[in-house]
Amino acid sequence: MSPSSEDNRVTRQVIKSFFVKLQEEGEGALVRNAITEMDQKLLDPFVLLVEFSFSLSVGYPDHPHRGFESLTYMLKGGIIHKDLKGQKSIIKAGDVQWMTAGRGIIHSEYPEQEVNNGLQLWINLPSIHRMMEPKNLELSGSEIQRAEEDGVEVKVIAGDSMGIKSPSHTTTPMMYLDFTLKPGSQTHQAVPESWTAFAYILEGDEGVFSSMNSSAISAHHVVVFGPGELVSVWNKSSSRSLRFLLIAGEPIGEPMVQSGPFVMSSQAEIDTAFEDYQNAKNGFEMSKSSK
Repeated sequence: MSPSSEDNRVTRQVIKSFFVKLQEEGEGALVRNAITEMDQKLLDPFVLLVEFSFSLSVGYPDHPHRGFESLTYMLKGGIIHKDLKGQKSIIKAGDVQWMTAGRGIIHSEYPEQEVNNGLQLWINLPSIHRMMEPKNLELSGSEIQRAEEDGVEVKVIAGDSMGIKSPSHTTTPMMYLDFTLKPGSQTHQAVPESWTAFAYILEGDEGVFSSMNSSAISAHHVVVFGPGELVSVWNKSSSRSLRFLLIAGEPIGEPMVQSGPFVMSSQAEIDTAFEDYQNAKNGFEMSKSSK
């Protein structure tokens, strides 16, 4: 996939890239925190991106959320998801779960298998939608549309690419594309000019972004792009594929505070969320049954 000679769209330049270290979280959990608090303003509307794996003895028991949407994408193994409204699902390798926390949800997440690896992205909500009704949507790997051309494969989880459009509707407009480039191939993905865009590299060590003359970037790096209309990527390796997520979204441009499991518009709203959960009210009524 290469742009035509008549394509005058502006290529986004790399404005920041950094390696994401593997860290222990508790006993038996390993995480890479790809978006931290210092990058939240730069990457609006995205709040967190975590790559995770944990042993069968580890999981996340019942806990609350409010004020955002999350996307969980499993690469290996599976996660058992259960909420206090009685919904239970298993998100297996290749599957996606969209969760709208909205005004309040309480759920648990546990590994289904010993070997597991996945990613979870938190997406902010505009203040007018922050207290919407919670909901879950699961997509199996077979339901996620994909396309392949000239050594480039893309799985379209949100947004559109190579003539394929995801059926998923997100409250905050965004794209979430899983690209695999065979050795020597390239891709040039259109992204709305006003959107924030970044990549997270899953596999490979010779990914070149924005310009063919740029330095190669390897797995577990975040690559943040500046303004423009195209994201251009080349795989300079002669033997290894390059796999990366391209994530982009429309900035919300509103105040945002993230504290623990809550994403709100102010510290006062964070305090209210903790109070509502502790008192089992305003969206957290189901917590009475777990206490």
